[in-house]
Amino acid sequence: MNRTPVEIAVREQAVLGEGPTWDAATGRLIWVDILAARVHTYDPATGHRTVLATGQHVGAAKPRTGGGLVCNLRDGVGLYDADGTFRWLVHDPVPGRRANDAAVAPDGALWAGTMRYDQAEGGGTLARIAPDGTADLVLPRVTCSNGTGWSPGGRLMYYTDTHTRRIDVFDVDGPHVTGRRPFAVLEDGAGYPDGLTVDAEGAVWVALWDGSALRRYTADGRLERTVDLPVRRPTACAFGGPGLRDLYVSTARTGLDAPHPLSGALLVLPDAGHGLPGTPFAG
Repeated sequence: MNRTPVEIAVREQAVLGEGPTWDAATGRLIWVDILAARVHTYDPATGHRTVLATGQHVGAAKPRTGGGLVCNLRDGVGLYDADGTFRWLVHDPVPGRRANDAAVAPDGALWAGTMRYDQAEGGGTLARIAPDGTADLVLPRVTCSNGTGWSPGGRLMYYTDTHTRRIDVFDVDGPHVTGRRPFAVLEDGAGYPDGLTVDAEGAVWVALWDGSALRRYTADGRLERTVDLPVRRPTACAFGGPGLRDLYVSTARTGLDAPHPLSGALLVLPDAGHGLPGTPFAG
């Protein structure tokens, strides 16, 4: 185990915190509380915070090139302008289904995942949403679409369907992905792979739901580091702050009879590594 220090960035009691994302243009971290239908922002330089109520469950929120946010919502993908004006980019409500994690690819497209509320096997999807709103279904039958990230240079894409207990990797050919294969498989008792991020060395960091830890896998799939966390359900991680050196971790308290006092907080591992610059959504 690695004794990397873990600190509290924001003492929050999120029901289902998810999807931390660094917004370089504003110098703030964005993350969501899915089940509370809120988008949070945090400026580590000043401590300033904001909260946006979306009106429906929100799986992810990412910055846009011209300002504002793109949000993966229960009923589709929506756009918030910088002044708060909202409009649908893709409106596709499906009874019993909600949005989950999402990520912006190096080409500026949004890869948006869904899942069933009852977590029925094969009830979710992964779709690529182009900046003009064109939606292409990439994976039609997933159970819990979760972490998505790209290697330095964008030639590989990593992805977790949490219930498989695997991180998979694809080859990237423009907007298409092929050659799906296991990158890392979690052993029994380790928890379930949730959100992930890729660092500047090409290593994959993944949050372990019900595993109370983060793991770092080298680019060749070797487990290099495990970081213990004080909470049972970390959900995702992302580098942010000056030089993209600090690793932020979202957490959840949903489904826990006796959650740790920090369950739902936004945690941070100072100077944990070196992240890759993110790409804002081009729409």
